[in-house]
Amino acid sequence: MRTTASVLHLDLDAFFAAVEQRDKPSLRGKPVIVGGVGQRGVVATASYEARVFGVHSAMPMHEARRRCPHAAFLSGRFGAYREASGIVMGLLRELSPLVEPLSLDEAFVDLAVGERSLEPEAILAEVTELRARLTEATGGLTGSVGIGSSKFIAKVASELAKPDGVRLVAPGTEVETIAPLPARAIPGVGPVTMEKLARLGVSTVADLQRLSARELLRELGRAQGEWIGALAFARDDRGVEPDRETKSISVEDTFETDVTDRAQLDAIIARDAGTVARRLSTAHLFARTITIKARYPDFATLSRSRTLDGATDDPEVITTVARALLEAVDVPRGLRLLGVGVAGLTEIAQEALFEPSLIETSTSLVEPVETPAAPSAEPVGPSVELVDTRAAAYRPGADVVHDDHGPGWVWGSGLGRVTVRFETAHTGPGPVRTFAVDDPALRPAGD
Repeated sequence: MRTTASVLHLDLDAFFAAVEQRDKPSLRGKPVIVGGVGQRGVVATASYEARVFGVHSAMPMHEARRRCPHAAFLSGRFGAYREASGIVMGLLRELSPLVEPLSLDEAFVDLAVGERSLEPEAILAEVTELRARLTEATGGLTGSVGIGSSKFIAKVASELAKPDGVRLVAPGTEVETIAPLPARAIPGVGPVTMEKLARLGVSTVADLQRLSARELLRELGRAQGEWIGALAFARDDRGVEPDRETKSISVEDTFETDVTDRAQLDAIIARDAGTVARRLSTAHLFARTITIKARYPDFATLSRSRTLDGATDDPEVITTVARALLEAVDVPRGLRLLGVGVAGLTEIAQEALFEPSLIETSTSLVEPVETPAAPSAEPVGPSVELVDTRAAAYRPGADVVHDDHGPGWVWGSGLGRVTVRFETAHTGPGPVRTFAVDDPALRPAGD
């Protein structure tokens, strides 16, 4: 265990929503909700203005609309989020070579390297400078920072600092700092585990601290009981791992209505396989295993995978194999979700020695559940009804360009029309105009 507060955890505040508010002046200070905009979508991030109404991540979008009907509901722009994340991660790597990104908006940093003072005053001064540089470099984004003697304590500290704050937990005060927190603050204590702990009278970390090791092991099993028992007393010796291996890449679509059209699903697979392939290429990786995930209307979920003899980043190969895997899915039954993913990642491409039809295939069936899937780390956008049409490109929040009016973003679309607000991060709130969806002067940004 460390004797100094030398692990930093940075969590960007309401990241996706904050990027949208930064780039869309008319939304600043207003409720913004990012995620799948269809009735079956889920919230990826809600701005603090929306959280006042009880909206939070992983909430079904239809519930978010009920609670905050006047919010801006946007499908998300992964390119903008990735760009902002890259700036922030670059600033963190200037602090230390040991940076462990957890997602686009969150990372651990090991400060116990290099020549720096680990006295609290010196660390806090360094963090103050970091946060100022972050806000300037990202055009106004903010982050909450926690510093502690372990990864667990640093993450707890950043939560206590939200929003836009700093919290340093001095060594020796960890147990008393976490004692009043809900037991759910401990990683690994989810709804099922919490139900078991509630039977023992547990609601806070202090309650956990009063349990004996025997009680925890009896109720939770050895592995989980020992893990939770250790964290309840702030015992965490995990190191910051800057080269955490990427294990998989995937994209999922949740549909507005159940899809039974095989041609439509094939088109979705081709599009998502292309996205997965681009992410592989960007990461300089190749994949040996290709997977599809399909969810039926009753939430029963089928996962089917095929392991190649070689490794690939070819979108055509991923598409071909994924479409073949779809043969195992009862498409006429209807699908509410379809996903394409890859695993078995490697930095070396390998020639395949056999045809895909001769390659090992595995299948798993998950029992129906009553809750919708949590959103992936990278937002996949709103629910999809049509594919390969111009209208599909005009999702709420998407960047567009008009030959006469310049850059803007999609305010809304439907019934053959697209409404655009023409503004950028540097213009101030702009005017709103409506166009036909096939207007030749209007196009998605980047086309």
